Amino acid sequence: MRITNNMMISNMMRNVNNNLETLSKTNDKMTSGKKFQLPSDDPIGVSKSLKFHTDLSRIEQYKRNVDDANSWMEITESSVSQIGDVLQRARELTVQGANGTNTAEDKEKISAEIKQLREQVIKVANTKYAGRGIFSGYKTGSDLIGEDGKYNIDLAINEKTEYNVGSADTIDVNIVGTRLFGAANGSYDAELVSAGEKPEMIAVFDRLIDGLDTDDSESINESLGEVDDTISNLLSVRAEIGAKTNRLELNMNRLEDQTLSVTKLLSKNEDADIAKTIIDFKTQETVYQASLQAGARIIQPSLMDFLR
Repeated sequence: MRITNNMMISNMMRNVNNNLETLSKTNDKMTSGKKFQLPSDDPIGVSKSLKFHTDLSRIEQYKRNVDDANSWMEITESSVSQIGDVLQRARELTVQGANGTNTAEDKEKISAEIKQLREQVIKVANTKYAGRGIFSGYKTGSDLIGEDGKYNIDLAINEKTEYNVGSADTIDVNIVGTRLFGAANGSYDAELVSAGEKPEMIAVFDRLIDGLDTDDSESINESLGEVDDTISNLLSVRAEIGAKTNRLELNMNRLEDQTLSVTKLLSKNEDADIAKTIIDFKTQETVYQASLQAGARIIQPSLMDFLR
């Protein structure tokens, strides 16, 4: 077969372009720091990267959920703490009111302060986080307790607000109002309460106020034990909140570890070895320059060059 100049030039141009394309890809890899730019560069690698990015997005959503859950727990803890302070003050006043040396005027002053503490309990019971009642179960748009000291809503003990904080891992963050404030029958673990019922905590304040207003020493002494029972239940609720907060902290630590692990896998899958890439680039640059020089020698003068 006769080899013509055109055939040699075509082959030379094809090889030079191939070398230039290889050099360009290596240059892209070096400047971007990534092994591949297009799915066609490494279909399997791109598929793995998509999975890793999906995993990272999911983990970031879990972390946002944990942050939101932590904020809910913080406002709940703060509210329960305020009620605890109110109950401690109520206990001090009850002990003072049970003292037989108090005058009628003294008990009137104690009663007045107890009434203010009762109002504070109602105010805290209706605390909201981001517009949602923290003790109102599923009915987060409604106040839990009305000004009359009775429940505004029907409420079930299982009305839990859950956050997804991991793969197949959820945690309920709300304290249902009946668990903290109690039911009309004096129970703090009633399955269901109805609107119009008076919470036990409010009833304790009302009985104490009645005892002070009527100067009923026996009733005041009984109220002291009821306040103690209410405080005991509140401490149990605070322990529950603390346990959930600790769990959220452990979940956040686990998610941070997962983020680091997946990020490492992603980097290993798609980040280029810069040192190797630079060496490859210099090698391919030399090959390209050599192909240009060789091509210049292949192209021989034609008849047209002599006619000029």
